[in-house]
Order: sequence, then structure tokens, then C-alpha cells
Amino acid sequence: MQKNILETLMGAVVLIVAGAFLAFAYQGSQMHVEEGYVVSGKFANISGISLGSDVRIGGIKVGAVSDLKLDPETYQAIAFMQIRKDTKVPKDSSAAIVSSGLLGEKYIQITPGGDDKMLAQGGKIQFTQSSVNLEELIGKFMFSGGGVDNKNGGSTDKKPAAPETVPHAASPVAAPSLLPHS
Repeated sequence: MQKNILETLMGAVVLIVAGAFLAFAYQGSQMHVEEGYVVSGKFANISGISLGSDVRIGGIKVGAVSDLKLDPETYQAIAFMQIRKDTKVPKDSSAAIVSSGLLGEKYIQITPGGDDKMLAQGGKIQFTQSSVNLEELIGKFMFSGGGVDNKNGGSTDKKPAAPETVPHAASPVAAPSLLPHS
């Protein structure tokens, strides 16, 4: 009987420690929903954005993506962003999907405008810039010849035409000698 009580107490201690660890991890992850207001923006491409992605102004997190939907008429993605109540966003602000570093996570960067009127609950950000697909850009660069402009339309299968040569005798100007003068 003494062994069962000891096992029960040890199990309870393990559960308390696990609960404390989960509470600490939840608080540290900043995934809890803050009070605020929801605004939206339409984007042609929101690759890399998911529920909970950061919304930042000047590099500071001011909210999170709360919902993603597809507009059935325009086929644009609509991102709903929960903004902290203490952060006011001007109506003429713009939103862009950017990456924190070359291969970092993507987030929505809001650039405040100069309007005196602020967005409120249900407001819409009119000026948006979609996500840049890095793999697509690299593919275009690699398969287009790396940006080198050659005269055969980008194809490397053909040999370039030989440059025209002009005989020295036909030239009215004498070519300078490369030999040292004595």
C-alpha cells in the first residue's frame, strides 16, 4: 500500500511540472490572443503566411494574423490581422508580406501612412504588396542565362557570330606597335 501512495505522489509531481512547463512555453511563445481590433488586406499571393504569423510596424510586433480566406470573386487572398488596441494605424497605410532574412519566416509589415483618420474594427488596408517567391526568382535567374544579355535570344546552344575583321592594309590609321621603342 505504501508503494501505491508513493507512485501516485510521483505521478502528481510529474503532472504539475509538465503543466508548469506548458504554461511557461505558452507565455514565452507570445501566441496568446491580445485584445484589439481586426483589419484586413487583400493580397495576390500570401505564400509563407499562416494563422499566427506576426504583423509588425517598424520591426515591432503589433499583432498577428487571425484568419485567412479566399475572395471568391477576385481570387485574391484576404488576410485578417488582429492589431493591439494600443496601436493606431492610419487609413492610408500599406501592408507588404516580407521575410525576416534570406530564408527567414514571413510576416506582414505595415507601413503607416500620413492620414489623420485611423483604421477601426473591420477596416481595410487598401495598398498591399504580395509575397515574393524566392524559389521562383532563383529559377528565373538560372534559366534566363543569369541576366547576361547575349545576341542569340538567351539560348546558349548557338555559337556567337565571329567578329568582323578588317585587314590592317585597308585601315587608314596605322596600328600602334606593342614593341618597346628603342
